[in-house]
Amino acid sequence: MKRTVTVMALCAVASLVISFSGCQQAAPDTNRNAAAPAPTKEPFNPAAVEAEVLKLDREWANIIKTRDVAAIRRLEADDITLIFPDGTVGTKADDIRDIEAGNVSVESFEIIESKVKVLDADAAVVTGHSMIKKGKYKRPDGKTIDISGEYRFTDVFARRDGNWQVVASQATKILEPGAPPAPSPSPTRTGSPAASPSASRAASPTPTRTP
Repeated sequence: MKRTVTVMALCAVASLVISFSGCQQAAPDTNRNAAAPAPTKEPFNPAAVEAEVLKLDREWANIIKTRDVAAIRRLEADDITLIFPDGTVGTKADDIRDIEAGNVSVESFEIIESKVKVLDADAAVVTGHSMIKKGKYKRPDGKTIDISGEYRFTDVFARRDGNWQVVASQATKILEPGAPPAPSPSPTRTGSPAASPSASRAASPTPTRTP
């Protein structure tokens, strides 16, 4: 009898333990609740980006003398925006057409100074000062205009599929060469006829192409 009572008591205790265990809340999944690690940025060398972009910008400027259409196709993005000093806007197709037709010519083309602001591994901005001597541009109406002079420019580079290309450029002709730039209360874009062959034609006070 005592044995039977003992067995029954043990069974009752076991049942209570099992019931209590079933009512306990599951332990939190610490792995699930842990904050996901912040994504790490791709390491890059700003000095290397600066050197590469400066090299390409000077190569782009030299196209006006070499008439290298292949270089235009390589260096200019298909969606590039070219803004000239007179406010007209050009495209990659415009540059290619003018170079192939020989509409632009210069005796010399010099980048006097330039500097790069590296934004990240895939973007950089080049600003500078250039000079064109004995530059000529033949307009669509057949008239040849003088594009000689000094310019300030801004060229925007982006790395796409591992290759650096110019995605935007704007040029401003210096009306008083040698004078220090006047202070401006807000940033101004200054573009680059020095960098873009067809941009140099915008030295004309009148539009050279209908936007």
